[in-house]
Amino acid sequence: MPHQWIAAVLDTATTGGWAIARSPQGFMYDSQGVLFARDWLKGLGLPILFEHGIGRLDGQPVYLIELEGPVTLENCQWQGLRQFMLQADFEHYRMLAYAAQVGTWAREHRFCGSCGKAMVQVPGERAMHCDRCDLRNYPRISPSMIVLITRGDEVLLARSPRFVSGMYSTLAGFAEPGESAEECVVREVREEVSLEVRNIQYRGSQCWPFPHSMMLGFHAEYASGEIVPQADEIEDARWFSIHALPPLPAPRSIARYLIDLYVAQRLGLPEPVLPG
Repeated sequence: MPHQWIAAVLDTATTGGWAIARSPQGFMYDSQGVLFARDWLKGLGLPILFEHGIGRLDGQPVYLIELEGPVTLENCQWQGLRQFMLQADFEHYRMLAYAAQVGTWAREHRFCGSCGKAMVQVPGERAMHCDRCDLRNYPRISPSMIVLITRGDEVLLARSPRFVSGMYSTLAGFAEPGESAEECVVREVREEVSLEVRNIQYRGSQCWPFPHSMMLGFHAEYASGEIVPQADEIEDARWFSIHALPPLPAPRSIARYLIDLYVAQRLGLPEPVLPG
């Protein structure tokens, strides 16, 4: 039976429950996974920056303990969130994704951006507060679009210099102030590959905690133009037949979902489910 994860703000003044340990190098884990007895972990004298209650797993409270840096504990190791995402059988990825966003936000808002004073957690609310400026900061969500462009049985896929060797994916980019998601699609496609698109259709969204994006997924049809990759952003871009695709993004990603969805629709196969 799958575990049930529910995000929530919890009171850190209480004792007990489970804890996840995180540092800039990732999450700590051992042979049993990423969850540790909270009171035991807090009793080790670790360099703790802060603690946030992040939700409940099967009804049990779970807390994020953010450390200044990785520590050495017997039989424990550190691993980044992307590595957990690539483990198809890792069942707690959504919990870690949420913890990563809370941890990044809290780490970056320990001090007021207006006056520099230390901020404090607001009880019962996911917010940091400066009592001098009365400024409140909430977790940052950055909207971005991701789009699969198609031309019959062909899909346009591209490579960023940051990708693993050989992998191709869909186009993506952050929304600018004042533009709609659809306008972002048109602009980003034009900037990255010099193409024009039409019939833009929304397909779904996905939290993308690297570090705090909300990916808005679209499908668009090719309208006109020749591929001209954007310098320094796109290493290569080309049309691929749905019958001969290159190495693709991880199955948990919305990029992979957009590709698999279109292939399924063209071939009359069962449609995939958008990853949570």
